[in-house]
Amino acid sequence: MTEIFSTKKFQRRDEDFACERCGETVAGNGYTNHCPSCLFSKHVDVYPGDRLATCQGLMRPAEIELSQNEYRILHQCLECGYTKKNKISEQDDMEAVIRLAKDSASRAVQA
Repeated sequence: MTEIFSTKKFQRRDEDFACERCGETVAGNGYTNHCPSCLFSKHVDVYPGDRLATCQGLMRPAEIELSQNEYRILHQCLECGYTKKNKISEQDDMEAVIRLAKDSASRAVQA
């Protein structure tokens, strides 16, 4: 039996990837965790950088929130429902971020 060891400590991974949602080729910098074009992510980690999540589902950008003076994207896994917050990046398409923020605000008003 193979044992999987995970650490709760952040593990930096400098990896490039192709977005499974829009096909964008993304140059990773060790902190990249979502596509800067469509803002989708992938459920690959139990703890950041460990690549031990078995789900592997796409994670949709569900909303934008302000936390500790930083804007964050709340991603929700389309397969298992897991949610994770990620900082927006300077490389992110700001029009996509603004659209998501407007959608988030609209849903909050309707609730």
